[in-house]
Amino acid sequence: MTDSELDLVYTTLCKTLTAEGEAQAPLYLARLALLSMTELGDMQRALSLIEAAKLPPSSAVTA
Repeated sequence: MTDSELDLVYTTLCKTLTAEGEAQAPLYLARLALLSMTELGDMQRALSLIEAAKLPPSSAVTA
């Protein structure tokens, strides 16, 4: 995916999340993640991506 394509996909995701609303965003993201994993079709890669997407503990975040 080119930078331009990635930007379009990210922008579309942001606009969709806004349209879904804050209350529905977690459900939407969970559904998107499951659909993406199904398309990926590789359990080990999916598990690696889950690990890579973890946010740092809040205590590690500095201002």
